Amino acid sequence: MVITYEQQAECDGARAGLLRTPHGTFKTPMFMPVGTQATVKTLTPEELYSMGAQVILSNTYHLFLRPGEELIREAGGLHRFMNWKQAILTDSGGFQVFSLGQMRKIGEEGVTFRSHLDGSKKFLSPEVSMDIQMALHSDIAMAFDECIPYPADYEYAQASTERTSRWASRCLTHHHCVTQGLFGIVQGGMYPELRRRSCADLVDMNFDGYGIGGLSVGESKDIMYDVLENTTIYLPRDKARYLMGVGTPDCLIEGVARGVDMFDCVYPTRVARNGMAMIRTGRLTVRNAAYARDFRPIEEGCQCYTCRNYSRAYIRHLFKAEELLAYRLVSIHNLYFLLNFMRQMRQSIIDGTFREFRKAFWQEYQDA
Repeated sequence: MVITYEQQAECDGARAGLLRTPHGTFKTPMFMPVGTQATVKTLTPEELYSMGAQVILSNTYHLFLRPGEELIREAGGLHRFMNWKQAILTDSGGFQVFSLGQMRKIGEEGVTFRSHLDGSKKFLSPEVSMDIQMALHSDIAMAFDECIPYPADYEYAQASTERTSRWASRCLTHHHCVTQGLFGIVQGGMYPELRRRSCADLVDMNFDGYGIGGLSVGESKDIMYDVLENTTIYLPRDKARYLMGVGTPDCLIEGVARGVDMFDCVYPTRVARNGMAMIRTGRLTVRNAAYARDFRPIEEGCQCYTCRNYSRAYIRHLFKAEELLAYRLVSIHNLYFLLNFMRQMRQSIIDGTFREFRKAFWQEYQDA
């Protein structure tokens, strides 16, 4: 296996471990900042290192369309192209293609779609996705899957889940990069029986790790947690488990409580551009008039670069003046907040105090 996972501690279902990759060994549970187009929006790699980022995610669909995987291969791979020295995970492109709605057509061979950039006709299949990700040369590639929308009837979900399993097998057959791991993606919609069957199919194929897809697609959080609980129990304990597209503190702590090791989401940088800062109790919309003369940091006691140097009043001024620094400063804070939150959570698992950590979180958090 190119990617290995070693569990170090467990507490109330939550796991602390080590994820070993070709570009280093990293601590779990972890949150992975998203660098969709080979950049985490507004931040440099050095800033990400300084706040403790370990693995970042880049987007196969977007890099396929622009600048193209062959250019990135020519540059020496994604690590050299974007100057990132630690591990990179690339998604399969499946979620982005299926979110195009009427602009795409699904068949057994793959998906034909229109580029959102220029309307040109494109095709993605398990084999094409593997070729792109091998050219990008990420540490972890994801198998090409079909993301089931919510709601979806049982017949559709069953057919889609079975297709995802067939596509996963094709990905394994085609993938031949000996320095890149490959994760399968569990689907099944909101149906426990389909989730169980998807897990059984993928575990039999013996992937390096397992993504859990098709959640956080419009269902309630209670439904998501229930489905997640009825998925992780069927995944091997000696492989990493990755809940895809989830990045709010409440979902992170509940995901970890159900045995998840890895998470990613554009949420912290996306909401930062709208002036929303993440804090222990939920959120603070720093661009609001209430903070025009508030000279405190975004959050008292936070050790991020932003909170150590700038006030709410100054950051609000930047937003009102439409200065780009506003987006950077809140993005720095939000990513630091989540990365630090995961470090604290990991330590509570090691210390055997995760139950108390989770209880204290819910006593304070008001943004569920």
